[in-house]
Amino acid sequence: MCQLTQLLTFDVKGNSLTGSIPDNIGNCTSLQMLDLSYNQLTGEIPPSVGFLQVATLDLGSNLLSGPIPSVLGNLVYTVKLYLNGNKLTGPIPPELGNMSTLNYMGLENNLLTGGIPPELGKLTTLYYLNLANNKLEGAIPENLSSCTNLNDLDLHGNWLNGTIPPSFKRLKSMTNLTISSNKLTGPFPVVVSQIANLDNLDLSDNMISGPISSSIGDLEHLLKLNLSKNNLTGHIPAEFGNLKSIMSIDLSTNHLSGPLPQELGQLQNLNSLRVENNNLSGDILFLSDSYALTFLNVSNNNLAGDIPISTNVSNSRPDSFLGNSDLCGYLLKSSCYTSQPMELHKATFLKAAVLGTVVGVLLIFLVILAAVWRPHIPASCLKGSFEKPVSSVNPTSPKLVILDMNISLHVYDDIMKLTENLSAKYIIGRGTSSTVYKCTLKNCRPVAIKRLHTQYRHSLKQFETELETIGCVKHRNLVSLQGYALSPSGSLLVYDYMENGSLWDILHGSAKKQKLDWNTRLKIALGAAQGLAYLHHDCSPHIIHRDVKSPNILLDKDFEAHLADFGIAKSMSKSHSSTSIAGSIGYIDPEYAETSRLTEKSDVYSYGVVLLELLTGRKIVDDDSNLHQLVSEKSANDAVMEIVDPEISATCKDLGAVKKAFQLALLCTKRQSSDRPPMLEVVHMLVLLCHQSPPIH
Repeated sequence: MCQLTQLLTFDVKGNSLTGSIPDNIGNCTSLQMLDLSYNQLTGEIPPSVGFLQVATLDLGSNLLSGPIPSVLGNLVYTVKLYLNGNKLTGPIPPELGNMSTLNYMGLENNLLTGGIPPELGKLTTLYYLNLANNKLEGAIPENLSSCTNLNDLDLHGNWLNGTIPPSFKRLKSMTNLTISSNKLTGPFPVVVSQIANLDNLDLSDNMISGPISSSIGDLEHLLKLNLSKNNLTGHIPAEFGNLKSIMSIDLSTNHLSGPLPQELGQLQNLNSLRVENNNLSGDILFLSDSYALTFLNVSNNNLAGDIPISTNVSNSRPDSFLGNSDLCGYLLKSSCYTSQPMELHKATFLKAAVLGTVVGVLLIFLVILAAVWRPHIPASCLKGSFEKPVSSVNPTSPKLVILDMNISLHVYDDIMKLTENLSAKYIIGRGTSSTVYKCTLKNCRPVAIKRLHTQYRHSLKQFETELETIGCVKHRNLVSLQGYALSPSGSLLVYDYMENGSLWDILHGSAKKQKLDWNTRLKIALGAAQGLAYLHHDCSPHIIHRDVKSPNILLDKDFEAHLADFGIAKSMSKSHSSTSIAGSIGYIDPEYAETSRLTEKSDVYSYGVVLLELLTGRKIVDDDSNLHQLVSEKSANDAVMEIVDPEISATCKDLGAVKKAFQLALLCTKRQSSDRPPMLEVVHMLVLLCHQSPPIH
């Protein structure tokens, strides 16, 4: 191992190495990365590891045992520390709190004991902390709330007790909080409702008691909520209806009572609802409106009435409804009417008879009306069929595939009628490969309709498979694909509508809609980075966008950025080779242009170019000038602030933060892809800049 003293990186991940880590590994003072993960190394971690100056130390997924050396606290240059998936024992050394530049700490799946050291609160740059599946005990320390950049905290599978500290409301960057399978007690922790950006909240399998606070409705970004296997009581708050983004709710195995709130039926994205093993009453007929629902379990409650016959509910397993003595329907092979009083049967029959008579009279009237009207139809119309009602389906029209409840109950003909056959007056954008129209649906919600110019005559099925995958990708900084209609003669993609158009429109359009101050630009940069980081790091397999550019960064009414047009992206595990160059002029990774080898770092380069646009307000290529080259020259002469957008200079209190943003953009656009940071690190750096840039009052 002493022979490695001149190496910068040593990566032997997954090479089935055996034996122990050499005691003299600390002599490798030039190493910047040491990755020995996914091997079969045994023995203890030698203390000499603490003398390294690595940015990444990954010893995860081995057979290492013994304690974590406290000397690891000397690794003040380390950004990533992974010791997960070993057999490490003893307490977490408080000295780890001295790792002042640490972004990622993974100690999960070991045999660690003792409490969580409060000293970890000193890790103010920490982005990811995973201590799951150990034997940690005691209370969650208040000091962790000092890690204000913390995005992902996973403490599940330990013996932690007490409750979540009220100071956690300071963790504004947190998107994932998992503390399941512990021994938390006390009432529902209202503090979680103050962590506004949460995507995932899992407090299942604890001993939390009392009612669910109505403040849960404040988590408007929440995608997944799991409060199962606790001692919760009382009614389910109607404020659950405010969780407009929610996809999964699990409240099973508690002591909840009262009816299911009707507001659950209004959640457009809800695809999984579990409330089994409670004391709930009332009916579930309102769930027939939950068109996105694909999994439902209401078993072992006191529910009554009919099981809805809608497709979404009828696809559920029969045992999802068992244990409700007064619940009935064909899934349970029982009728709600057998036990009803005879008077109720008569009343029901009379209502049905009256309704049938009214419907019959209306049908006769419509037939007469059609006969009277037909002679007045122009001859040109008589050659074809009558104009279809909005809700009907023309057999010759492509099928509109619904991926989101927002466009449910619509068909292809509806889209054409609502846009007057894609009339030019509805156009809101044009590109080389598509035209975009605004369409206001029957429920008064607008969507964007993208008509593709390219015809997929020979690969419709493959393209449809890709779209189905893309439709499952949901994140608050991505433009959601709501549906599509494919045909050789023309294909339509239905997307979220963004009120403020694209970033390109605002920066370079003929009529600027609104000036962008410094903090708004930072917000846009961070949002786009978070969307791209989600594609790169959280999707499985990872997704490469392939065409990151300012026209593909759309802005909603609050100027929150949403990354669009990853419809041409390919699902990748690591990289993708292509014979044609993807991307747009000025944004294309030069290494990719030379090698045709596409990786996530190609997206990083394109993102860096977008960041230069945001900072300067200039086009990437304009009058034969190249923005990246210009910024590089100015930066080399320490004159980069000469080309900053005047709107930034007028609204930024700390121009040093602007210089750091330029440095980040140039780092993302390094010629060698290996020199560029991953998007998670870009997000982290932008979060730091946001905290350093308070708004001007």
